[in-house]
Amino acid sequence: MRGHGQEESTKGRRAGRERQKGGDLRRVALVGNPNVGKSVIFGLLTGRYVTVSNYPGTTVEVAQSNVAIDEQKFLIVDTPGVNSLIPMSEDERVTRDMLMAERPSAVLQVGDAKNLKRTLSLTIQLAEMGLPLVLDLNMMDEAMDRGISIDLDGLKDILGIDVTGTVAPERKGIRGLKAALTRREPRVPGMRIDYGPLIEGYIRRISRLLPEANISARSIAIMVLSGDESLGKWLHANLNEARIDAVERLREECRGAIGRPVGMFINEARMRLAGEIASRVLKKTAKEGGSFAEFFGRASMHPLWGIFILLGVIFGFYEFVGVLGADILVGLVEETVFGKYLNPMFAKVVEVLLPVRLIQEMLVGEYGLITMALTYAIGIILPITTTFFIAFSILEDSGYLPRLAIMSNRFFNIMGLSGKAVLPMVLGLGCGTMAVMTTRILESRRDRIIATFLLALAVPCAAQLGVIMGMLGAQSVVSLGIWIGSIVVVLLVTGYLASKIVPGEQSEFFLEIPPIRVPSFENVAVKTWGRAVWYLKEAVPLFMLGTFALFVLDKLAVLGFIEDLASPVVVGVLGLPPKATEAFLIGFFRRDYGAAGLFAMASDGLLDPVQTVVSLVTITLFVPCLAHFFMMIKERGLKMSFTILAIIVPLALLAGGALNWVLRAFNVPL
Repeated sequence: MRGHGQEESTKGRRAGRERQKGGDLRRVALVGNPNVGKSVIFGLLTGRYVTVSNYPGTTVEVAQSNVAIDEQKFLIVDTPGVNSLIPMSEDERVTRDMLMAERPSAVLQVGDAKNLKRTLSLTIQLAEMGLPLVLDLNMMDEAMDRGISIDLDGLKDILGIDVTGTVAPERKGIRGLKAALTRREPRVPGMRIDYGPLIEGYIRRISRLLPEANISARSIAIMVLSGDESLGKWLHANLNEARIDAVERLREECRGAIGRPVGMFINEARMRLAGEIASRVLKKTAKEGGSFAEFFGRASMHPLWGIFILLGVIFGFYEFVGVLGADILVGLVEETVFGKYLNPMFAKVVEVLLPVRLIQEMLVGEYGLITMALTYAIGIILPITTTFFIAFSILEDSGYLPRLAIMSNRFFNIMGLSGKAVLPMVLGLGCGTMAVMTTRILESRRDRIIATFLLALAVPCAAQLGVIMGMLGAQSVVSLGIWIGSIVVVLLVTGYLASKIVPGEQSEFFLEIPPIRVPSFENVAVKTWGRAVWYLKEAVPLFMLGTFALFVLDKLAVLGFIEDLASPVVVGVLGLPPKATEAFLIGFFRRDYGAAGLFAMASDGLLDPVQTVVSLVTITLFVPCLAHFFMMIKERGLKMSFTILAIIVPLALLAGGALNWVLRAFNVPL
């Protein structure tokens, strides 16, 4: 192996320049391992909010934004996190295919300063592609906290490219990063691995069979030899059958000559070179003592103390969202602002300006767009979701969520999943629609199906969970325990059964743990604001639509018919008032809207403690919202989505009915 003379794809670079002729827009692709702060860098460069978290899997789809930096125009493209450009997951395939299909003017690789060897392994693969590169080592502060120092100038000399260091949450180093992108044309890293005469011979022979591409023929040949099956579609689109047969024959010959998987041999060579470079520029000094953050970080993953910390986090979450958000703030906004001032005012204005009875009822009646939809969306849900988003953002920014994944690994093993599945599940507490997309980070189709099923069944979104906590905040701790216990039991039992039914093997669990840090006020504020705006844009129109649907059903006397039709189940099985049917109907528009209906019933004294707990368990397990269901269709297909829906509905009613019978038969004190 040697660190010089990387052959560049001159034709690819020329094609990239020709695509930009007639304009000065430069395309820059952000590429990096998961959990390195790539989306934070994207936000700082573009000023565009993207959900960013201190755990892998947040960036699932490609996001892009136009931006001007020092009077130069860029199209910044954010790609899913990758560990390798020989794809092992859909995320990695998306990034690799984007680099092959649309050669960028430059790649901005964001790396973890704490894990330089892993970062350089990806740098080597980008260099083999012949892509011009700027390397940004992020989280420099965390590296320093671990006694790691990196000679950036030395690394720059070795690689032959611009290398910068940043602390993205504190905006440190961003000016230098922008300067590296704008001051000159980025260069291809000056490194090349010699894989030995045998493999190099096969690389050359396969390269000669390949057509001109946006990345080097050498890199494509290495992917082929490494056993990259995802290249099949590209090969069939660009080669005739004779050449494809020749490529496959050469790959099999090389595999037989090596006597072991060629991909393993290639990866070992890359890691050796990455290790050699890292050892030349990296110094590590022993730290004296330890900080409280380090102690807390270790304790949060301890088999015993981690459980107590988790319970403390849940209690704090419950007090902040359930008491402050759902009790104090909802009381202020819904009861005082809307109840005493806004709704009476709107009722008088509508009565004066619109003297038509039907229109008045549509706007300010029992199912009024103002008195019901806006009151629910802004008066009830918004205060709860805002406090939830604040608490959730604090957990994200602190680095606690990956530790939750470690703690929950055994729990998910029961359901045939690895601890990595906790990442979509935790995201599901924010938004189920986004979480379904994030199941792409799971390696196997089996894991993605099971995770999608469990998300639709038993993971409440932020807004719904906030309302649930608000209702339980007015109940006893026993009620909270019964709700949590019921959901956990259903999750475990159905997950276990699904793992036995859905074919396939359980994937392995690997997760890098970031250090515990004090959450940044600015990060928490930006995340909370972005999510609150997103909630209003998505939820309010659906609340309006759901309320209007109820209004029409009521006027057509269909709502009463549906309540009578559902009465044997809602009243007889679940033990709820007939009016609760409305909550389950509108829950399909938005799960939190249905929960808000139950919240209003509980506030009016229409639900006793048993009915409150039963209704909350049932609506938590009930159908996913419309947007969630559409995303399921997109990701899992129409047949699988309707199969999941057909299982969830009777399962939710069965669980709610069983709980109602147990609580009343044994007279459980709530």
